[in-house]
Amino acid sequence: MVCDVCKTNQSTVFLTQIVDGKMQKVNLCESCSKEKGVTDPTGFALADLLLGLGNAQDIEKGSSSQKCPVCGFSQADFKKTGRLGCAHCYETFGESLASLLKAMHKGTSHVGKVPARILRTLQTDAKMKDLERNLENAVRAEDYESAAVIRDQIRQLETKLQS
Repeated sequence: MVCDVCKTNQSTVFLTQIVDGKMQKVNLCESCSKEKGVTDPTGFALADLLLGLGNAQDIEKGSSSQKCPVCGFSQADFKKTGRLGCAHCYETFGESLASLLKAMHKGTSHVGKVPARILRTLQTDAKMKDLERNLENAVRAEDYESAAVIRDQIRQLETKLQS
């Protein structure tokens, strides 16, 4: 088998990873496995597998020149450590991280635990914004009957919030 990274040498190291019931295999030659630190379990970068070893070559060829303007972290640094430097790195490397996050998690937006009271408030605020947007669209479309119904829904929600 040919190495998945260099695509020239014969593979001698075979890695298998099971994610969400799907098996992913990576074949490496001796030099690429040493370069990636596979022979040293402490030096093996999980980010290499998550990003895909084929993409790691692209990072090394030029896209690693992109750095976070706040902390100076590069995509190559992420590849080495498996962590980002700061919160702004998510915006800087957002496009390349989107596919990675989708592969790792159920979605790309954080849906962590929230206290019940705050969750109700957030849901109510979202519903209010949605109703206001719908009201603006109805008025813009000159659909005044729908606008009146939406206005009444907004008033009910406001009285509910005040009590």
